[in-house]
Formats: sequence, C-alpha cells, structure tokens
Amino acid sequence: MKYHIVTYGCQMNLHESEKIAGILREKGYDEESSLEEADIVVFNTCCIRENAENHAFGNLGALKKLKRAKKSLIIAVGGCMVQEAGKAQLIREKFPFVDILFGTHNLYELGELIDRKKSQKKAVLSVPEERKETEDGIVAVRTSYPNAWVNIAYGCNNFCSYCIVPYVRGRERSRKKELILEEVRDLILKGYKEITLLGQNVNSYRDGETAFPELLDEVASLEGEFRLRFMTSHPKDFSEELVAVMKKHKKICRVLHLPAQSGSNRILSLMNRRYTREKYLEHVRYLKQEIPDAELTTDLIVGFPTETDEDFEATLSLVREADFASAFTFIYSPRSGTKAAEMEGQIPEETGKARIVKLIDLVNSQTREKSKKYIGKTAEILCEGYDEKKKLYLGRDSYGRMGYFESEQSPVGEFVTLKIVRASGISLYGERI
Repeated sequence: MKYHIVTYGCQMNLHESEKIAGILREKGYDEESSLEEADIVVFNTCCIRENAENHAFGNLGALKKLKRAKKSLIIAVGGCMVQEAGKAQLIREKFPFVDILFGTHNLYELGELIDRKKSQKKAVLSVPEERKETEDGIVAVRTSYPNAWVNIAYGCNNFCSYCIVPYVRGRERSRKKELILEEVRDLILKGYKEITLLGQNVNSYRDGETAFPELLDEVASLEGEFRLRFMTSHPKDFSEELVAVMKKHKKICRVLHLPAQSGSNRILSLMNRRYTREKYLEHVRYLKQEIPDAELTTDLIVGFPTETDEDFEATLSLVREADFASAFTFIYSPRSGTKAAEMEGQIPEETGKARIVKLIDLVNSQTREKSKKYIGKTAEILCEGYDEKKKLYLGRDSYGRMGYFESEQSPVGEFVTLKIVRASGISLYGERI
C-alpha cells in the first residue's frame, strides 16, 4: 500500500505532515511520489491565508476523476482548514468523494479513522473542538535531513485581530521539557545538524519553572555538532534573558525572526499586537547592541482595514530603520471569525497590491545590499541538498542566506566553508574551500 501527502502552509504544517507519514507507516503504507499511484492521499491544509485555502480546494476538486477511476482510493483531508468553523461541512457538501475529515486537534487519530473507513462505506468525519491527547507517541517520518523540526508548544493565546490560529489550533499548550530534550538528543544521535524549535509563540513557552530562555539554554548545551534555530517569537514577549542565551551559545543561529506586521502604532493597536513601534525598535537596538552581527527577519502585512498611506509609509520607514535581512510580506487576507474581518474600512484589493509591490521592492533592495557584503568573504554553509536546475549543491548559513556551490562528491549533511564570489538577491554563490 502507498501513501501521498499534499501539504500547505508553514513549517508547523510540514512537520505535522511528517507525523502523518509516521502514522501511515505504522498502518503499513509506503511513500509514493505519484498521486495517481497512491492508495491513500492526505491533504494537510492551511487556512491562515486565503491563497492556501483556494489552492487546497482547487487541488481537491481535481481528484474527483481519479476517485471515479480508482474506487478503492482513500482521500483524507485534515489540518487548519478542516478545524475552522463550518469548513468541514462545506468540504463534505462540495467534495462528497472525500472519505475522511479530521482536524488539528486529533491528528493522532488518523490511523483509527482509516480503520473505520475501511470497515464501512460512508465517509468518516471527526473534528473535535478541543485536543484531548498529544502527538508525543507518534514517530515522525523526517523528510528534511539534515534539518529537523521539534514542537515545543501548540496553540496560541494572543488573538491578533487578523489571525485564525487560536480558533483552529486552540489555546497554548507547552510540551514537557524532558520530552523536548529527549527528542533533540535522539535527532543529534541520528546525525541531524540543524534543529528548529517550533511554536506559534516560542517566547511564551513554560513548563513549570522553565521558561523559554532556560529551555533554549538547555537544548543549546547538549553535546554534538549542530545548529539551533527557533520560531516564532512574539515581540511583546521579547526579553533580555533570550538575547543573553543567544549570545552565550555559538550553536544558536545569529538570526531572530521577530514579526513586526506593521510600522504604524494605530494599525498595531487595531491588530491587537500589544506593543508599539517604539518598543519594537527598542528590542532591535538591544539585540544589535548585545550581538552586533545578529540579523533580523520579520513578517509584514499591508492593506489591513483602515490602513492609510501614512500608516503604510510608517511600515516602510520601520523596514529601513530595523534593517531587516529579509521579510515575509503579505496582503491582508480576511479570515472569517476574526475581529478584523468584521471591521469597517476594508482596503481595496488594488491598493493592497500596489503597496505590497513597494514593500517588496524595499525589502529586496536591503536584502541585495546585505548579500553584496558577503562577496570576497567566507561563509559556513550546512549543505541541505542538490538543485537540479542550477546543477549546484545548496545550503544555508547561520543567518539564513542560501549558498550554492559545486562539489564532486555529495556533501549533504556537512558544514562546508565557501568563499563567496557572487551574490544574487538572498542567494550566495561560492567556491568550496
């Protein structure tokens, strides 16, 4: 029996797809790259952005013909979109050929749901309102060697006015510190060289007396040759203790992902972000003061309800002042059930598109200038794979810059020193030393 998984969304979803693969392996399925040859197809959906939702609907609809031709095919849909209020019923009505629907709160039940489907003709729907168990017993099928993701927390308590996450992933739940340390130790023994700690807001992690800086310190203190990353950090929970731990350990990458979302205090207040532009920039200055070579990446939204030209200009000026290494940029996307979706003053689509073009141009210009500074210098790259189009090996440095290089033998999983000879956008091209 063969399985094929289609994943939408962020690193959190990618790691959850690894867990889904682990469940399917336990049920006797092997991975199949061809969707047409699979015996079960699982869609792991995302509803954070409208585009991801539309792509999922489009690709799901395309399976109707395949299902007709292959009656035994099991189609399962899970993830954030299914957990969103009303969406499971919508999928059942729009795509009646779907066999299994499950939510973010019961991913661990997928194996049982497959058994139920095989023993009955009707579709199986299981979308609980709350999570009752964890996924700690699932052995994930890791697909991103030499990188590995480790959940430290699930859910979110922040309720940003534009965000659906607290509604589809529930309230914050931190994993036990010892389970996290045990998982990371095992990954190091298996040869993984870059560990990323994941949470909707890692800075609010707490297990008893252990807060995130202490957890980060303990993980970074583990023996072995590896890099350590973490995301995402909410600016309202930024702390001097976190920076002290970053400064203490060379294993921790010198890059902090700190989503700003906007440079306008008025918009930040409407977003319910609970920090000001001034406080955000204070965090930036402190980080650079303590770790001068640290870089900062961020998330930015344009076109939020009532955003004026003045508000948008404040975001552009924040980008210049914070001097971001790179940024994920988005046009505001209304999510049903959030406060922002009901706000007056929704921005026309053409205005959002015009603003995102200006923002991307500015971010890219800063990224190019930072990349140029690499030329003639050396950079340590963790080789992650081979780019078939470029015919070059590739990997990232500690700051997240992608480096490309030639090598006669595969160096995947190795730390490689490059002398950078050319830069293009966020990409570096070098010669192996």
